[in-house]
Amino acid sequence: MYRLTVKGSFSAAHRLPDHPSPCSRLHGHNWEVAVTVIGEELGPDGMLLDFAVLKQILREVLAKLDHQYLNELPPFGKEFPPTAENLARYIYHEVAARLASYSAVTLQEVRVGESPSAWVVYTP
Repeated sequence: MYRLTVKGSFSAAHRLPDHPSPCSRLHGHNWEVAVTVIGEELGPDGMLLDFAVLKQILREVLAKLDHQYLNELPPFGKEFPPTAENLARYIYHEVAARLASYSAVTLQEVRVGESPSAWVVYTP
């Protein structure tokens, strides 16, 4: 089994209105994201998936979030607040949709960090 991981980042603001802490106020993070795919078979080029392909997919997904107020972006809102957990799930499904044509790989997990000491990993 091969595991391939790429990283990306974006800056965005959010607030968690019902959270009993300063996080209920508007604030921002420099979010760090890592995406990992797995697979068993290498292509004729000796790669599971070209790093450049996965980096481009991740850039496309993160571009929609970069320098945004996440609470105002679909699908986020009262029922789906822009927590690190929900961001990881959202990014996972966005990346998975773009990877659908690459049958040799399976998206394993998405890691989202809101700081160097706090992150979440989403696996379905």
